[in-house]
Amino acid sequence: MTPTRSGPGVARRPPLTLLVPAGFAVLFLLTPLVGVVTRAPWSSLVRRLTDPEVLQALGLSLLVSGWALLLSLLLGVPLAWLLARGTFRGRSLVRALVMLPMVLPPTVAGVALFQGFGRRGVLSGPLEAVGVSLPFTTAAAVVAATFVSLPFLVISLEGALVGVDPRYEEAAATMGAGPLRTFWSVTLPMVLPALLAGSVLCWARALGEFGATITFAGNLPGVTRTLPLEVFMLLQNDPAGATALSLLLLVLAGLVLFTLRGRWLGHHTRQ
Repeated sequence: MTPTRSGPGVARRPPLTLLVPAGFAVLFLLTPLVGVVTRAPWSSLVRRLTDPEVLQALGLSLLVSGWALLLSLLLGVPLAWLLARGTFRGRSLVRALVMLPMVLPPTVAGVALFQGFGRRGVLSGPLEAVGVSLPFTTAAAVVAATFVSLPFLVISLEGALVGVDPRYEEAAATMGAGPLRTFWSVTLPMVLPALLAGSVLCWARALGEFGATITFAGNLPGVTRTLPLEVFMLLQNDPAGATALSLLLLVLAGLVLFTLRGRWLGHHTRQ
């Protein structure tokens, strides 16, 4: 008899030697989340989430993450196109540079921002010449959030651009469309799902930024104290309040993952 071939769509029972450690991995990842949900102060949740300081931090987080997304779109879309379509010496180095903030320790990212844009940083002279002082300002929080979130947009969009069949763009060019018009009318609509997915990931990463922000922008109420920094402050004096805010951020993260199901990891993850 010919053995039955099992394709990628055929369900196979996993071996016990893999199932057990995989189960422990799921349990390891799930336990902290269950802890947040079960230990959340449900009876006072609304009061804690509507506290003036919390609302102030929430508003600042939305402002900072919104500006970070806008800057990431302005800088990241051209950069993703360049990495996907450009042929130039040092492209691998540029791609590695884009991914570097994803693996840098957050405090190291903050120190790097200080050395680059701080009062004694590499660009301190030009910035002072135009009257700009970034550290410990809301603009510094935006810069920190953009620095750590930009790679998510670039990587997502670059992968989509690489997968676009160039024949469509070549056809537009033969009909007289210039490079910019071809990008807006042909390329962009084809990669729009990836652009939206990358934008949501970028925004979510900016919303949750902590380490680079507290190092480069500080922890000033109403100026740089975003939701993650508010959680840090509450953890010292009001653990229940910190848990309530953590639950809020957990729900936001879950909504992001639900929105992006099948788009970030591929269509095969869709149910």
